[in-house]
Amino acid sequence: MAQFPLHTRATAPFEAKPILDQAGQAIGYVPALLAQMAEAPALLEGYAALSAIFRKTGFTPAEQQLVLLTASVEHDSHYCTPAHTVRARAAAIDEATLTAVRAGRPVADPRLEALRLFTVRMIRERGFLADADLDAFVAAGFTRANALEIILAVGLKTLSNYVNHLAETPLDPPLVADAVGRRVA
Repeated sequence: MAQFPLHTRATAPFEAKPILDQAGQAIGYVPALLAQMAEAPALLEGYAALSAIFRKTGFTPAEQQLVLLTASVEHDSHYCTPAHTVRARAAAIDEATLTAVRAGRPVADPRLEALRLFTVRMIRERGFLADADLDAFVAAGFTRANALEIILAVGLKTLSNYVNHLAETPLDPPLVADAVGRRVA
């Protein structure tokens, strides 16, 4: 596999430095994903912007993390799956739900299951969902705007998950405990 550098502030292209600085200040270190994305500053900027925009959606922080974790599982991302497991836990998603999502199984909470299932179907069907899929999503208490916001999340996770695949992003120490082998579907 191709090798991609883990940039530091000293080695990153000029345009990437402010984003790496901001990440380092916000969480105390620069995640390996961002350090690799810095090789292409436009990608890093786009990812950072989409992340900020997704935080403005109509989903709660827990729902946002459920969507991002679900997409990472569907994309078989060895890096983002543990990253969003950690973040989902911090957003008060219980361990049973995390275990189910990571295994690709239904979750007990009907609303969260509707969110998980809609996200899975959006990815697997590449946006060609049946009317019944949207109707079930809306019946669970979500809106048509939320359905479009799932597309934003899938785009966001496609950027990061594909970088993980191509660059074989190494796990940051806080993610190691939640790492898993490749998922078999």
